[in-house]
Amino acid sequence: MTIPLDLEAQILRYHHVEQWRIGTIATQLGLHRTTVQRVLAQAGLPRQVAQPRPSALDPYLPFLQETLSKFPTLTASRLHAMVKERGYPGGPDHFRHLVALHRPRRPAEAYLRLRSLPGEQAQVDWGHFGSLTIGRARRPLMAFVMVLSYSRWIFLRFFLDARMENFLRGHVAAFEAFGGVPRVLLYDNLKSAVLERQGEAIRFHPTLLALAGHYRYEPRPVAVARGNEKGRVERAIRYVRDSFFAARTFSDLADLNAQAQAWCRGPAAERPCPEDRSRSVAAVFAEERSHLLAWPENPFSTVERTEVKAGKTPYVRFDLNDYSIPHTHVRRLLTVVAEPDRVRVLDGLEVLASHPRSYDRGAQVEDPAHLDALVAAKRQARQHRDTDRLAQAVPASATFLAQAAERGHPLGAITRELLSLLDRYGAEELQAAIETALERGVPHPNAVRLALEQRREARQLPPPVAVPLSPAARQRDVPVRPHALDGYDRLAEDGHGE
Repeated sequence: MTIPLDLEAQILRYHHVEQWRIGTIATQLGLHRTTVQRVLAQAGLPRQVAQPRPSALDPYLPFLQETLSKFPTLTASRLHAMVKERGYPGGPDHFRHLVALHRPRRPAEAYLRLRSLPGEQAQVDWGHFGSLTIGRARRPLMAFVMVLSYSRWIFLRFFLDARMENFLRGHVAAFEAFGGVPRVLLYDNLKSAVLERQGEAIRFHPTLLALAGHYRYEPRPVAVARGNEKGRVERAIRYVRDSFFAARTFSDLADLNAQAQAWCRGPAAERPCPEDRSRSVAAVFAEERSHLLAWPENPFSTVERTEVKAGKTPYVRFDLNDYSIPHTHVRRLLTVVAEPDRVRVLDGLEVLASHPRSYDRGAQVEDPAHLDALVAAKRQARQHRDTDRLAQAVPASATFLAQAAERGHPLGAITRELLSLLDRYGAEELQAAIETALERGVPHPNAVRLALEQRREARQLPPPVAVPLSPAARQRDVPVRPHALDGYDRLAEDGHGE
């Protein structure tokens, strides 16, 4: 800090004429004592170093220094116990402060500025950006970031986890966005890249090696505890947090990725290149792009395959949700092939089911044909199907039916009546009405109907009109039994006789 000349003259006068100490001058003029020391040193006065006062620790300093030279990470509490046994009278708090002054410190490490050739290297890492709530599931929001080391062009893609399949999808999408493949990719020691490391001996993840072999690049992990070797991607993640993600609103994951793609090609590409601030990142990337390796026309397969066991019901569980399958394949070991937007269930090479993927928790993703086939094969399942539909739409109905069964009421008739009320009033109103009936201790459809009408009249709404089913819809669920044709034969014989 530069101080005025008159203040310098005042400091010199107080020191030489009034014989004030440095601390007194600093206190009276509202300055730091180092500022006063600097002014006096510039005037030709030697720097005054305060002589340390004698300490009770002084006799034990040789022992402490010898011990710390052998065990530099030994804790202060253990050192205090050791000198206490040797006669040190001080307490642990002041001792902790004194030991910190004598503990050996590692010398500061200097780093070379790393430079790379065009198309030579890219750096890869994950960034955690909180979580997303989808239905009843809370999923981590992870950002896959790949940065070209020469031009600093950023590829950004968000996923709902950091599993190996999404790690591969990030690579494939980044290569397509770059229009080529860098010769070397630097990784942190994450499990998706390095399974085991003993010194210089490294065991890569076999799937990552297959990806590297497909695209002809070299995977290279950075040294342990050497984050500076991939500082470009670390700074890129920080840049994404501050310049893109902060205070950003989005409707879903697809919307967020669309905004991320526009940002990478817009503001992130228009910023000055750190290596040559006279040019933009986009201009340097246009130069680097021709130096990238050509990527094969057939992309690497990034589908997720897992073995699942189907139970007694026609569903398989995958990623917290249930997907329907034909009832003929229950109690079998099947294969689930999952992509970001679709889930297929296979038995060998036969595709049994194909569903849109759900990222909810506990959802039942169904193909009506699967359940219709089961009902047709086993009509006893119809009542259970109605109960399941009612429980899915109105959770309070399970308690309602249980109490009705305790009182001996016919569950089939009650279920049909509640389904009729569900179609007329909706799930939200039926849920509230059932809760009211349970509070009154009357588990009967009449109590539910009364509560629905009371809620409707309180809001002055017209009575709901039930939509009648078409004749074709009614006839679809009516079982047809063939009759004997003997009577028609007799009529034909009688008419022929006349």
